[in-house]
Amino acid sequence: MHYSDFWLANTKNLLKRAMRDGYAVPAFNFYNTETLTAILNAAQITQSPVILAVSESALEYMGGEMLMGMIRGAEYKRGQIALHLDHGHSFEVCKYATDLGFSSVMFDGSALPLSKNISESRRVADYVHKINVSLETELGILAGTEDKNTTAKNHSYTDPDLVKDFVKQTQTDSLAVAIGTSHGAYKRKNTNETLRFDILEQIAKNIPNTPLVLHGASNIPQKYVNQINKFGGDIKNARGISPAQIRCAISLHVAKVNVDSDSRFAFTAAIRKTLATKPDIFDPRFYLNAAREEMTKNCIDEIQNIMGSGYKI
Repeated sequence: MHYSDFWLANTKNLLKRAMRDGYAVPAFNFYNTETLTAILNAAQITQSPVILAVSESALEYMGGEMLMGMIRGAEYKRGQIALHLDHGHSFEVCKYATDLGFSSVMFDGSALPLSKNISESRRVADYVHKINVSLETELGILAGTEDKNTTAKNHSYTDPDLVKDFVKQTQTDSLAVAIGTSHGAYKRKNTNETLRFDILEQIAKNIPNTPLVLHGASNIPQKYVNQINKFGGDIKNARGISPAQIRCAISLHVAKVNVDSDSRFAFTAAIRKTLATKPDIFDPRFYLNAAREEMTKNCIDEIQNIMGSGYKI
């Protein structure tokens, strides 16, 4: 199948417009019907373009055919929502997602030697571009853990001197950069840490026509951390990236911001509160609906107050 057989948008077009008009398209990860509909509900309420992001492990969890059945059944305004493979680590999984009907894929060769990252990225580009599917690649390494497929102990900043040649050789449509963000719930050691905007500014100057992508940039709202802990959780020292810093990055050609941890926190906080305050409840639809509603609220807040993508449809 091709994404044009569904109701999905060309990701490259969404990002080009975002970079031109000075906002970022949020890429929200989802794992099931509840998280998918939470994102789409937020997009509808705010009239925002959105990228539905699916990691390798989420693709495995849902199953390709089931996932695309959900996409077909959740039809939204044609041309406003993209479906994206997040952190694909091999040509094979990128091809699989493309053939399923994804409108963009990310090949994450950041852990490979530079020459191998370039050659494998170009291999993916040659395949997906034949059918107008967009490619995102990554240069630099983000520390932290997103899931079993995406984890790294060490961090390395993107080298601005390499980006122009990297984009030219790989023919990538967008580039994920490492400027101090990280995967998971523990993005900052303290609240005073600042992203390397000097690096980002130089990257933007060197590749002014390439949309940039920020991974590991969740805000981690403390109200959700506190709620989880209040109702039986045990999460300590979770810190995200401040909205002000994310907005600053958006002003420097970041056209796509990935959000995963925030949604997980909102979803989990609502479930914990619901089960703790209503101990007689055993119908999953009750607490899953509460979780979906809270995740929708959080997506709306981020669209309106961080991404600046509301009412761009």
